[in-house]
Order: sequence, then C-alpha cells, then structure tokens
Amino acid sequence: MFHDRLDAARQLAVALAHHLGHHPLVLAIPRGAVPMGAHLARALDGELDLVLVRKLPAPFSDEFAVGAVDESGWVYLAPHAAAAGADADYLARVRREQLAEIARRRDAYTPGRPPLPVRGRTVIVVDDGLATGATMLAALHAVRQRAPARLVCAVPVGSRDSVARVRPAADELVCLYTPADFEAVGQYYARFPQVTDAEVVNALRGAAAGTGGGPGASAP
Repeated sequence: MFHDRLDAARQLAVALAHHLGHHPLVLAIPRGAVPMGAHLARALDGELDLVLVRKLPAPFSDEFAVGAVDESGWVYLAPHAAAAGADADYLARVRREQLAEIARRRDAYTPGRPPLPVRGRTVIVVDDGLATGATMLAALHAVRQRAPARLVCAVPVGSRDSVARVRPAADELVCLYTPADFEAVGQYYARFPQVTDAEVVNALRGAAAGTGGGPGASAP
C-alpha cells in the first residue's frame, strides 16, 4: 500500500490539504511518525512537535498493546487487558517503566524547551498506523487536555476496529486504508525500518529551522 513512511506522509498531506492556510500544529508520536510529521508540517505550512505516549505491552508480547500511558501518567486500558494477563501489579510496573522512557525521550528530543502551545489551534496527531489504537487514544487524550480548537487524528492505515474505537476521541479522523484483513501496521509498507533517536532529533531541528527534517524524513 505504501512504499515507506514518506510515501504515506505524502498521501496523508493530500487528504489533509484542507488544513493548509490554518497553520496547524502537527504532533507526531515517536519514533516512527516523526519523519512523517516533519513532511506534513512542511506540506501544510504548519509546525512540528511531539506528543509523548507509550504503549503498555502485554505480558507475553512486547508488540501487543493492552493499553497506553501519556506523559501526565494517565492510562488508557484496552478492554482485552485482563484477558491478556495484565493484572494490577503488572500494569503498575509497566506504567512506571514506560513513564521513565517518556521522561528519557523528553530529555533527549526537546531538551530545555516546553512543548509548543496547543490551546486554540488546529492540531493534527499523526502516527504510522493504528493496530489496537491504544497509543493514539492516549495521545488524543493528552492533547485534548490542552484545549485545541480542532483535534485531528491522521494515519495511513488502521484496523477497522481500532479506527472505530479512536474516531469518537477526535474531531476529525483521516485514515487512508482500513483493510478487512489487518494484522500489523508494517505489512502495509514495503520499507518499514526503525526510526532512531538521532533521526527524531534531526527531524525536529530541521523543522524548527525550516530546512527539512534529517535523514528519516526522506527515502534513501
């Protein structure tokens, strides 16, 4: 469906073109969505920043989310969490672990500056896909608390269940592809490499300088 994240971002930019001229704030979920967010911010004449959230992995699968936590410590818990073996003690432990990782990323990615203002703005939260939707729900909750004028969720691909779950949390949801046989986000990209901390930092610096976004923002 998509060659890589840049291809997905280009297609999302077309679908979000009605926000051009409104100087939207694009908030990317690290790490994978940050190069995508850099492209969207340029294409829509907006600004780029981060929304820091982390999924809470299932006890026996790091890739399967049973929930997510935002930077304030608020937790979204998926309906299937208990069935996946995530009891209260387990959830308390992984919440602490993921909050520590959020704090590390804040220090690494945006040292010495607060998040860009959200209040009264059109805010587009972008990720590279929706599997369970847990991370996006935590991200939208975190942004909603900061009083945006309009809150938009933008993803290239998502499962039909996750899109339905996330839709009520946003004022607008743009998902380019909702396959009936969804299994994992990566299966809809020909190239889906890990994005590094250095690429995140370069994308943010490039966006701030108006020069692009570093190596992760473009296909090799």
